Amino acid sequence: MKKQPAQWLLSAVSVGIAGIILTQSYSTAVAETSTEGFVPTPEQKVTTRQVAALLDRSHYLNQPLDSNMGSEILSMYIDSLDPNHTLFLQSDVDEFKKKYADEFGARLKRGDLSAGVEIFERYRKRSSEYFAMASKMLKTDIDLTGDETIVLDRENLGHFKTKKEQRDYWTRQLKFQLISITLGQEDEKAKEQVFLNNPDITRGQDLVRDDKRTPSEILLKRLTRQQEQFKRLKDDEVMETILNTAMLTYDPHSNYYAPIQATELQIQSSLQLEGIGVSIRPDRKNPDYTRIVTLVDGGPAAKTGQIKPNDLIVGIAKDGKNMTDVVGWSTREIVSLIRGKRGTSVTLKLRQPNTPDSSARTVTVVRDIIQQEESGVKQRVVEVQRPNIDKTAKRIGVLEIPSFYLNYRARRNGEDYRSVSIDTEKALKALNKENIDGLVVDLRNNPGGSLDEVAKMLGFFIKSGPLVQIRDNRGNIQVYRDNDGGEQLYDGKMVVLTNLASASASEIFAAAIQDYGRGLVVGSTTTGKGSAQIQLDSLALGTATLTQRKFYRVTGGSTQNKGVVPDIELVNIYDDATFGERAQKKALPWDTIKTAPYKPEGKFSSDTLATLNQQSKIRQQQNPQFVYLSTLNDIRDIEDEKKPIRLDINSRRAKMQLIEKRSLEAENKRLIATGEKPYSDWNTYQAAMDAKFEERSQMKANERPELPEDEVFINEAAYIMLSAEPKQLLSPKEALEK
Repeated sequence: MKKQPAQWLLSAVSVGIAGIILTQSYSTAVAETSTEGFVPTPEQKVTTRQVAALLDRSHYLNQPLDSNMGSEILSMYIDSLDPNHTLFLQSDVDEFKKKYADEFGARLKRGDLSAGVEIFERYRKRSSEYFAMASKMLKTDIDLTGDETIVLDRENLGHFKTKKEQRDYWTRQLKFQLISITLGQEDEKAKEQVFLNNPDITRGQDLVRDDKRTPSEILLKRLTRQQEQFKRLKDDEVMETILNTAMLTYDPHSNYYAPIQATELQIQSSLQLEGIGVSIRPDRKNPDYTRIVTLVDGGPAAKTGQIKPNDLIVGIAKDGKNMTDVVGWSTREIVSLIRGKRGTSVTLKLRQPNTPDSSARTVTVVRDIIQQEESGVKQRVVEVQRPNIDKTAKRIGVLEIPSFYLNYRARRNGEDYRSVSIDTEKALKALNKENIDGLVVDLRNNPGGSLDEVAKMLGFFIKSGPLVQIRDNRGNIQVYRDNDGGEQLYDGKMVVLTNLASASASEIFAAAIQDYGRGLVVGSTTTGKGSAQIQLDSLALGTATLTQRKFYRVTGGSTQNKGVVPDIELVNIYDDATFGERAQKKALPWDTIKTAPYKPEGKFSSDTLATLNQQSKIRQQQNPQFVYLSTLNDIRDIEDEKKPIRLDINSRRAKMQLIEKRSLEAENKRLIATGEKPYSDWNTYQAAMDAKFEERSQMKANERPELPEDEVFINEAAYIMLSAEPKQLLSPKEALEK
């Protein structure tokens, strides 16, 4: 296998600041921001020119950044800021397109961000108007009944032509939110009463919030908190919005990351970060506070002996600077302050819940490298016995692969490093010693990762031959091969488990196993992310991923857009209309190239697959866990945000009660079927779930018991594998003799 000149990433992750700023305009309000008078620095101008040059000359599409492409970027940028078409007026859009459509691309090539900043300022102005109106309206009495309706998903609808139309929608928007909060409060208070009446259900946790605020106070506080977060938005992040949108206009997986986001990308691909070893999340009782949930054993925070789970973070002093009050800050902002270079220090101001601010203490921690051990490959053995078939239980190995990770920087520097292939090799050797009867490779929710790593992984299972074909933007085709002389670390029965969140490198793995007949692919059709990105760390600011290649199966078909279709389908827990490559804007199309000569190791006949599908379908219809998941899918489809929703609290309450009734019936049906006690009512059920998931969140990942609705997929995959017998292909000599 040839060494690559750069690290190729096949991750499905695409993060942009626009989605964080305002995914839906009715969920965010903004006041004055620091972007007023934003004058790009020399580094920001250079970065803009670098990104524009990459798109103009190096993207897989070979699409120059000309006036037409610039116009598309402008439209995409406007939509990224206002995806629901409720902030910009149609006159705003017309004005910007008239002024900048023909020259938006040329401006980016010159490093000129002024057009993007001007549009952002208008976005800020409209958002400020929304916040001002919301603040005023929420101080009045609002009638939550009536015959008005609202369409929540306006992505395919036009912008409002007048301010009157816009403000009418904003009014209905706020009314919808108040109805939702009011109904949520009713549910919350009912749950809390269950906790008070049945303290054993809390499992020793303090889960009673006793929030006495009115719905209007809650919403105003929420909008104000979001406003404050927006005020702290840095110029680099505004630049990120503009440049990331430009890249996303070419395809969904070309991205620009400002320095803060670049750190996240490195962490996702390496399973390593430099910090203090704590996990955090918003406090359940008061989301303005951030709570420490767990500490990494042996990590810097744990070693101090002064930081404890449940501590609330009220202040942070970064690298010797003054203490910053972080109450009301987002977890992302707090993480960015805590993280830093190894050997540097950070000081936290902490207090325990239900104690006065005067009791807060300060703790200084020296940052160190934190290995995210729990995020890597895991192996285990489950016992499966098919009724009326197996006399004794079969031992099935389960290999859970969360991503195709590689700490390529540590490898490049000659240091010890983690990678998925290293961890998988150890796991397979351990499973081989267990004398397993088959192997389930679980790639559910695996977003992808390193191309080198997935090729190494396939070599553990396939004797030899081509693994994946790669075509670049010039039409050159490269074939990744397994050239280890036929050596296999595992040559037994196997099945690959996928779902709609299995992407990129996961799809390469599943496709090769399927094409070689090494095993069956079971589950749901995968994401369909069949492109490879190069990571660029040489920009003046931040980093970028750029799509430069597309990969294809050894049979010649791309996994792009279509994904990998499973041999045996299981219940799909995701919504195909909103998730996966096929739901993405600007997704690259599916196509084919020539087949790479390869020799399958086996083949499952169409009759065999039809029988296996029929048998599995019967089991799924009878299995209480699959029945439960299928019912939840039906319940999910009750609410369609593209259709008008009536703004009447009684109507909404009735709709919610219908959903609750059906959900409780589904839960109780599976409990009864599995010999467990059903819940008496919805509130008791919700209280028990809150306690259960709060308890699970405080466990380490490897200590959490498997959820039955997850484990049923493993068991069904094992049943299918044990029942499948591939027709072995004959050698040319054997075929001639036959």
